[in-house]
Amino acid sequence: MIPRYSRPDMVAIWSPQTKFRIWYEIEAHACDAMADLGVIPKENAEAVWKAKDVEFDVARIDEIEAVTKHDVIAFLTHLAEHVGSEEARFVHQGMTSSDVLDTCLNVQLVRAADILLEGVDRVLAALKTRAYEHKDTVRVGRSHGIHAEPTTMGLTFARFYAEMDRNKARLIAAREEIATGAISGAVGTFANIDPAVEEHVCEKLGLSPEPISTQVIPRDRHAMFFATLGVIASSIENIAVEIRHMQRTEVLEGAEFFSMGQKGSSAMPHKKNPVLTENLTGLARLVRMAVVPAMENVALWHERDISHSSVERAIGPDATITLDFALHRLAGVVEKMLIFPDNMLDNMNKFPGLVMSQRVLLALTQAGVSREDAYSMVQRNALKVWEHRVDFREQLLADADVVAALGEDGINEKFDMGYHTKHVDTIFKRVFKD
Repeated sequence: MIPRYSRPDMVAIWSPQTKFRIWYEIEAHACDAMADLGVIPKENAEAVWKAKDVEFDVARIDEIEAVTKHDVIAFLTHLAEHVGSEEARFVHQGMTSSDVLDTCLNVQLVRAADILLEGVDRVLAALKTRAYEHKDTVRVGRSHGIHAEPTTMGLTFARFYAEMDRNKARLIAAREEIATGAISGAVGTFANIDPAVEEHVCEKLGLSPEPISTQVIPRDRHAMFFATLGVIASSIENIAVEIRHMQRTEVLEGAEFFSMGQKGSSAMPHKKNPVLTENLTGLARLVRMAVVPAMENVALWHERDISHSSVERAIGPDATITLDFALHRLAGVVEKMLIFPDNMLDNMNKFPGLVMSQRVLLALTQAGVSREDAYSMVQRNALKVWEHRVDFREQLLADADVVAALGEDGINEKFDMGYHTKHVDTIFKRVFKD
């Protein structure tokens, strides 16, 4: 990803230096295990660790690869330059390139998942804080973008919290799914390497041995991982779209923080645009862009091909770096978001009392009116509110059929705003489990 949408800690996971360091650790731990089994001399295994403080020369490895046309061989050649040709002659004994490449990739994805989980936690903390802050801040709920019934701003934040909490559970599961390694040799039969080597390397790297590999770790694991990233990105977009709608001039119930000196438009000095949440919508598309290729990587020829390799070189860094950036951008937006309770009440009263139509409908049916007749009675009065901005309660009080069924007191009691928010505490207990 471009630096504009990147954070250093996640970028570092995908740097060539980090990759070669993991490759080195895989090879060195494998040598230790083989020495313990008596397959290679102890002194050769110990000699490999002479390079533990070496900063591998990426340019030199690239130079060797330009000749060998093979990245792992280029690295092994460079490693021998540090360790010594004689000392390094048992490195990679019985292994295949995919043992190194796949185990390394999964180490990187596990580390990326840990950073992403930190981002999810920051988003969750921000959503919870704002939910409790505005638990009782009444705003109109909307379906199809149209006024429906009253809700609260706190419930809006709470439902996003619940969604992101589910995403956290998904990401934890995806991390576990991807945390496997394979040191099983060509076509995965352990013909030239003992399974104990795989177990040792995986333990040292915080992985579990892949139960059965071919020459590669099965790509259904990676498909699940990237699909999870795509779901999280979609949840980020879900929150971002809500904030964008709230910031529309005609709504203005919430808005991104506008910092001192910030400009909204090169042409119109009055503009305050929701640029951060619009950006999040775009970034979510980039993360989801990795999902289908990851799923198409599952079907490989026989024990392996490398049609997945070029895909993963791109989507591994791009999807994790982008999602990491997006999570922290979203957290910042929520933390600093401006809320306008007065505008929420003004918006609800643009069509005075109209949001109570269902309460009146239900009251009429409970008073003995058929549902069809009750609906017709409520709708004819509601449409006048739509068309003429008159007060819904006054319309009902002027309707002889409604008054006959409910009485004036019965109509008036249906306009208690607290009715729709009486179970907010119950919902919060379900969501936050406090």
